[in-house]
Amino acid sequence: MRKYLKFFLVGIFFGIVLVKSEAVSWYRIFEMFKFQSFHMYGIIGASVVTGTILLLLSNQLKLKNIQGNYLKAPLKERGLISYIIGGVIFGLGWALCGACPGPMYILVGTGAFTITIVIAAALLGTFVYGVLKNKLPH
Repeated sequence: MRKYLKFFLVGIFFGIVLVKSEAVSWYRIFEMFKFQSFHMYGIIGASVVTGTILLLLSNQLKLKNIQGNYLKAPLKERGLISYIIGGVIFGLGWALCGACPGPMYILVGTGAFTITIVIAAALLGTFVYGVLKNKLPH
């Protein structure tokens, strides 16, 4: 149990950062989807740039993970259409409920318990995908 404490603490820290930056705010997400504010695009853009830089640095410095394997991004095997369809479905869900998967749990921590309905629907959708995965075109 103690070995998972660090993940729990990082999760709490991440949740606090997202709440303080208003990244879990329904109003900010609504603004983003109506192209009325740069706030969320700035957060997402800064995350993409930071992640890209850190990935490039990890390749240059030949950093290893806990198991001793080199850090590297896996090659993408699926075509562009799969990503477009998946992105549209993800975006529709995000726009409809006002939260993407990670912040849904953070919202429970802030006391917005109605988001548990969305979490239940997301878990059901994940289960249905798992059942149908082999029958879907990839």
